[in-house]
Amino acid sequence: MEISKTFTSDQYTASYTVNELNDGKRLDQFLMNFLPNFSRQNIKKKITSGDIKIEGRPFPHKPSTKVYEGERVTLITKRDNLEDEYWRGELIDLEEPEVIYEDEDIIVIMKPPFMMAHPSGKHLFNCATVYFETRYGHTIHSIHRLDRETSGVMVLAKNPKAANDITPLFEEKKVQKVYFFIAHKKYQQKEFPFSANERLGQIEGNLPRQFMHCFPFESDQGKSAHTDFDLLEEGDEYVLGLAYPRTGRQHQIRSHAHFHGMSLLGDKMYNSEPTIFMRFKDEIALPEDYDTMQIPRHALHALAITFPYKGEDKLFISPLSKDLKDWIANFGGFKSTIDLLTQTIENKITKHLKLLKNDKNIDHFS
Repeated sequence: MEISKTFTSDQYTASYTVNELNDGKRLDQFLMNFLPNFSRQNIKKKITSGDIKIEGRPFPHKPSTKVYEGERVTLITKRDNLEDEYWRGELIDLEEPEVIYEDEDIIVIMKPPFMMAHPSGKHLFNCATVYFETRYGHTIHSIHRLDRETSGVMVLAKNPKAANDITPLFEEKKVQKVYFFIAHKKYQQKEFPFSANERLGQIEGNLPRQFMHCFPFESDQGKSAHTDFDLLEEGDEYVLGLAYPRTGRQHQIRSHAHFHGMSLLGDKMYNSEPTIFMRFKDEIALPEDYDTMQIPRHALHALAITFPYKGEDKLFISPLSKDLKDWIANFGGFKSTIDLLTQTIENKITKHLKLLKNDKNIDHFS
């Protein structure tokens, strides 16, 4: 049971109490309950290095040291190079979040790629909540999340009341989102806009385990999902597009896009060779894997979010991230400049939101 935790920009400290079920366990076995993403060998190293302490006991400890009910175990994790990101052997310069809007209750940010919404697993420091908790000196609440590699607009709450007021809006389908994507063009002809309503779910025993498969709409497998896709520009090999998710399933846009012949640029999981994901995960990616991916992360960016806030419908739009703009400019295969593309995006978002507002038969996106 976790009883306390504190974050700074370079250190995470968590304390746990030993309950009756763990009475008499080895220290390394006890900690495996709380560090599922760490191997037992890594936990042993943390114990012997002094990052783990049993309060009130002589220090240092051994991995085999027994813990007993009621004792408190404190774990210290230093940032060091724990969350460094590399591409072709070179360290990626991680960006800081950009504030789009802020008042006394919420912060709307442009989340950069590789930043988590909140601490999870081994990702403890490069997180939106931790970043702003360090800045303001108090708890920040994540209202919704984006995948670690996905960039774009995200809403954070400065206090519990704001979080409690806004969070239900997602469940009530009063929140609408718009995403930008770059994809490989693997279809012959396709009419835009179009809707994807394949059900999404995992298949037991499949690797990678997180892969979300598409099942027919009439199937009883998976969960219902719906994404609308619109075209910005189509080239010979790539597509620039917008995605409007009506539901909020895991990997929904990426899986639907892949199923319809538009695997996202840089998507290690949803491409013609899903074992690429496993090689990147195990840090044994081949030179040709990097060539296939082209960029360090999947090309998906949360462009806009709108929801009722303090008596009015608020719309927050995030500019495109630098890495995606750079790829578009350097690729040179599209007619649109970034400025023209930005204007087209804003026009399409405005048109789509008006359509939603005027047509009562269209559900709000979630």
